[in-house]
Amino acid sequence: MTAVLFDLGNVLVRWDPRAAFAGNWSETEVDEFLRAVDFPALNLAQDAGRPWAQARETIADPGHRAMLDHYVTHFDRALPGPVPGSAAVVEELIAAGVRVYGLTNWSAETFHHAVPAAPAIGRLAEVVVSGREGLVKPDPRIFALAAQRFGLRPASTVFVDDSPRNVEAAAGAGYDAVLFSDAGALRGALVARGLLPGAADGSDAP
Repeated sequence: MTAVLFDLGNVLVRWDPRAAFAGNWSETEVDEFLRAVDFPALNLAQDAGRPWAQARETIADPGHRAMLDHYVTHFDRALPGPVPGSAAVVEELIAAGVRVYGLTNWSAETFHHAVPAAPAIGRLAEVVVSGREGLVKPDPRIFALAAQRFGLRPASTVFVDDSPRNVEAAAGAGYDAVLFSDAGALRGALVARGLLPGAADGSDAP
């Protein structure tokens, strides 16, 4: 193993779209908005490169369009901060001479919020951002793109993501794919693969 390819959302940086609306709309109103616009599908289209201006044109209800505008304007609120412990894992990998990169499903228009919310993202050598490429995980083409762009050999690269579907797709593309649950478990998985030293008390043993 020579490199680690990180997903970002809920691996290095917390992402909670509901947090962008806190204090402005009730939970019931937010639930209704997310359901009415089919937020998972809408967000995936943004991750695939659709501009937010086009997304709002798909929403007929003026109130829901206003909520979408608010979400984009206040996207930084949807990133409550780093995932606990993940930054330390990134720093350990860098110190150990392991190459670290990112592969994220993220809108090109909001990606500038990533590093301020979780500075560890800025420590990655490079990041493939789906919204810039017009491809989204779990499309195998984006995994091939990352390997080509970063000079990675998938079989020698650990891919880390919190989505089982993306982990499965990465494994199918030849990566050593790990499902992220928390930083401690991730560190244990990296120790087991020889990328990080184990703790003296054996707590990182697989």
